[in-house]
Amino acid sequence: MAENGNGAAPEMPQIKMNILTQYIRDMSFENVLAQKGGKGNVQPDVQVQVNLDAKPRDTANQFEVVTKLVVTSSDKTTKDTLFLLEIEYAGVFNIEGVPEEQMHPFLLIECPRLTFPFLRRIVSDVTRDGGFPPLNLDNIDFVQLYRAEIARRQQEAQPAS
Repeated sequence: MAENGNGAAPEMPQIKMNILTQYIRDMSFENVLAQKGGKGNVQPDVQVQVNLDAKPRDTANQFEVVTKLVVTSSDKTTKDTLFLLEIEYAGVFNIEGVPEEQMHPFLLIECPRLTFPFLRRIVSDVTRDGGFPPLNLDNIDFVQLYRAEIARRQQEAQPAS
């Protein structure tokens, strides 16, 4: 570890993060099975798409981070859609002490990691209240998701050969 001029170790940046509020920004649940009058004996196949968005707010050091989920459940045998859930879950964060070059990954990894347990509970409640067994989402690896998105953007930026 490098030393500063007086022989002591350099000071680590002091990071402060607070969740100011979190809320459902938009949500839609469609019970296709009930609308079509389908039978309840199905083999569900659940697909989850995750997108993240972060933007600064008008107040200094405040950011809104949105986790967007599209959850589609289909019957494994007939491929018929059972239900469709679309939800945007937002958190407003006050963040101080994060270096500018590290803010983007911080917003898209650490912030959704903190709000995800609340989003998971909402998904479970909505699917249960919508007439299905509660859907308990697996943990999401936000680091891997972030790396995959960066790799996708780099791939798009390269000229086609």
